[in-house]
Amino acid sequence: MHLFPRKPKYTIVKVAKKRGDIPENLWAKCEECGELIYKKKLDGNMKVCHKCNYHFTLGAHERVKLLIDEGTFKEMDADMEALDPLSFEGPKTYKEKLKADQGLTGLKDAVITGEGKLGGRAIVLGVTDSRFIMGSMGSVVGEKLTRAIEKATEDKCPLVIVSGSGGGARMYEGMFSLMQMAKTSAALSRLDRAGGLFISILTNPTMAGIMASFASLGDFIIAEPKALIGFTGPRVIEQTIRQKLPAGFQKSEFLLRHGLIDMIIHRKNMKETLARMLSYF
Repeated sequence: MHLFPRKPKYTIVKVAKKRGDIPENLWAKCEECGELIYKKKLDGNMKVCHKCNYHFTLGAHERVKLLIDEGTFKEMDADMEALDPLSFEGPKTYKEKLKADQGLTGLKDAVITGEGKLGGRAIVLGVTDSRFIMGSMGSVVGEKLTRAIEKATEDKCPLVIVSGSGGGARMYEGMFSLMQMAKTSAALSRLDRAGGLFISILTNPTMAGIMASFASLGDFIIAEPKALIGFTGPRVIEQTIRQKLPAGFQKSEFLLRHGLIDMIIHRKNMKETLARMLSYF
């Protein structure tokens, strides 16, 4: 036993960490299986859970980056913004809600449209973003999509629309919003009569007015795995009919078995599959 213990060759310094020194939002929790996922790992896997294959929400710009060849996308009607035709007031006014979601997403409204190349082939693309007032369809969304459909008709280009909406028609605009269902559907009818190709991609969630209009009118309807797709949500349906719904009701896999959609494609295979489909037509 040493009478005088040796001094360590290193110095221990205790530093009190401030809360601000620890980065926030490093982890994400999977809504399907509850797995905690390191966000960098999640982003590297196209925001798909490595454990259960749950597809997290992607923003509109992320979708464009995923599908369109780099450097080829040209956005259309980028500066179009919604008005407030009803002077809507609630816990928040419509103008306040628009401003808040514009700050959150960096978008003017819930859709991006434009031209680009997918696998070297020219297409017209529309992408709705569920982060902006739940991806609901107001006058701007309907107008931008209608112009994109008309552009595809005029240029004889394939049209691809990626839908993600839990909000359907936008209540803040009343009848002006509901009119967009008919407007987009009529434009797609003209595209069909001209022999155009429309591929509709449904993501989680695609519901209500959007599903009841352009999202369900594709020549081919593709969905991501486990996406919630329908008109009214399952809980409301159960309360209305007073019956228990089948397991997986309104999920992509259920709807594929019952013929509403044509195929389910994993996010990592989406661009390759679309490129192959376009080459057939």
